[in-house]
Amino acid sequence: MADRTPLPVTDATRDEADVAGFLAALTGRPPIETHISRVFVGQDRVWKVKRPVRLSFLDFSTLAAREEFCRREVVLNAPHAPGLYRGVVAIIRRPDGTLALGEEGEEGEVVEWAVEMARVPDADFLDRVAERGALTPGLLDSIGDAVAAMHGALPPALCIDAAAAMAQVIAGNALAAREAGLPEAQVAAWEERADAWHRRLAPWFAARASGGFVRRTHGDLHLANLCLWQGRVVPFDALEFDEALATIDLGYDLAFLLMDVERRVGRAAANRVLNRYVARTGDAALVRGLPVWLSSRAMIRAHVAARMGRAAEAQDYLSRAVAVLAPLPPLLVAIGGLQGTGKSTLARALAPDLGPSPGALILRSDEIRKRLAGCAPEDRLGPEAYTAEASRAVYAELVRLAGETVSAGHAAIADAVFLRPEEREAIESARGEAPFIGVWLEAPPAVLEARLAARVGDASDADAAVLRAALTQDPGPISWTRLNAAEPNLAARARTLLPKP
Repeated sequence: MADRTPLPVTDATRDEADVAGFLAALTGRPPIETHISRVFVGQDRVWKVKRPVRLSFLDFSTLAAREEFCRREVVLNAPHAPGLYRGVVAIIRRPDGTLALGEEGEEGEVVEWAVEMARVPDADFLDRVAERGALTPGLLDSIGDAVAAMHGALPPALCIDAAAAMAQVIAGNALAAREAGLPEAQVAAWEERADAWHRRLAPWFAARASGGFVRRTHGDLHLANLCLWQGRVVPFDALEFDEALATIDLGYDLAFLLMDVERRVGRAAANRVLNRYVARTGDAALVRGLPVWLSSRAMIRAHVAARMGRAAEAQDYLSRAVAVLAPLPPLLVAIGGLQGTGKSTLARALAPDLGPSPGALILRSDEIRKRLAGCAPEDRLGPEAYTAEASRAVYAELVRLAGETVSAGHAAIADAVFLRPEEREAIESARGEAPFIGVWLEAPPAVLEARLAARVGDASDADAAVLRAALTQDPGPISWTRLNAAEPNLAARARTLLPKP
């Protein structure tokens, strides 16, 4: 990132000072400043003004450019956060020399443009929510839902050389890291590993682009750019000034968020967001690119932090960028058992610590069934979704996704009843060359019925009647490790079955 190019002192720079004073007086407080914008927060409205700067990656130096990018910001963000973005407003100079908002019907010369937004309480920005430890499992699921919905609404970008674009990201990161003064030995080690990953993945990047996974995305997706608005999580402040920087693989867009959540909150939280996103989209294949995507996002944060004089933060990001390029090997775990045995609870407990960052994909048959039906995981389905044919399709998809995940070098946990021997044989066959561990959970029927009765907001539609029907079926010989689902230290017991890192 280049230093800001000084602009000559002109009427435009005097207008900038006047506009800042006008909006500060209007809101009663000084602005929140970044190197490219000023945000003036009023009682119920917010005005965001782009600074007249010219940098290596953007040029806001003319009034026409600032109007263009204000309008572009609203176009990009308004569909995903309805009502949050109110439009673009002119700031004018009246004939008497005073300033006013053009929306008030005043006539005069336009001296600046601003994006007008509704005010969001400070506590409702998700970086603030994370700071106070309030990113609940439900909110993490809502984050995954919001990103999946945003990505699903974006059209594929055509004629994009995704492999070349990723090569430029790596080279630019290495150059910026050196310019920022990061330790050469670590930067060189990172660049060597990242280049090796890129060489291996270049054909896959191209295939992803051909498959429609490269789109004009958010481009700056982290917790500070998500908020609670009208009762739901919405993304905002998408990168508006560079189409190339934001026209990327959906997995790379998601990776910034995963990296940010893992650093701020922890791997379990990032793992939950990843799993919710994949449950909604079915894009398990994205895990193949996660090491290089997560690493690149961490390296960007490293050299930005170094330029801002935050040495400890920069070193932390740099260490993460290097480490994620040496991931743990893949592994396939299958957890079976009757309804109510706690398969999904155990999967959640094990996933963050399995395989590459941010942990194993949980491939849950209940969630797959809902996705194939076009529903959210918590929506209830009718009997037509539980026919023998429908269930065969669910298990086929589960096996396909498990094989795709482990062949990509990631870890997967397959979570299903697996009542039939052929279902267990099929999931074992998905392992490929990866290690396989099968776990069978069991508990007294009364315990299972009580658990099913207590379920609220779960992806499973199973009730006591479904359980009783399953109890009448013979599962055949079970070679998987049997565990008592009612024992309090179940997760600890299950971890003893897993390979050591």
